[in-house]
Amino acid sequence: MNIFSAIKAFSQGRLSWLLLLIFVLFFEACALFFQHVMMLSPCVMCIYERVAMLGIGGAAIIGLIAPNNPVFRWLGLAAWGASAYKGLELSMQHVDYQFNPSPFATCDLFVTFPDWAPINQWAPWMFEAYGDCSEIVWQFLTLSMPQWLVVIFAANLAALAIIVLSQFAKSK
Repeated sequence: MNIFSAIKAFSQGRLSWLLLLIFVLFFEACALFFQHVMMLSPCVMCIYERVAMLGIGGAAIIGLIAPNNPVFRWLGLAAWGASAYKGLELSMQHVDYQFNPSPFATCDLFVTFPDWAPINQWAPWMFEAYGDCSEIVWQFLTLSMPQWLVVIFAANLAALAIIVLSQFAKSK
């Protein structure tokens, strides 16, 4: 069995989707730790990036429902791709706010969600923003938080690309 067939078989099992969900839960827990334990104020872009990460979690749940069913698997893969792409786009814009500050290019003062889903009002402890997007409040190995998110979302897209390519491999 070649590597792509093995990856395809792995994507057809619940373990792969469960690992993706655990990955998302870990990063969401980290975000809440930074916010509520380290007292780092999330900014508008942080909240939008958090929602994109939750989108990947939603994709994992879709895939978990019936990973052997091509419809659920492809819906999960599509949602994963859309969320990871949006997260990458947001985090790259956030990095730009931090490293190229400009009074003409700033993030919004308040998060804006659709009227039918005001999640910042439903769960302000998780979705309310009160930080400054251009401020670097934390670094690890010389990278700021949004720079790490660029790495994380890009790695998601790379993993997704390999998994999508594997879907065209012949099964054993």
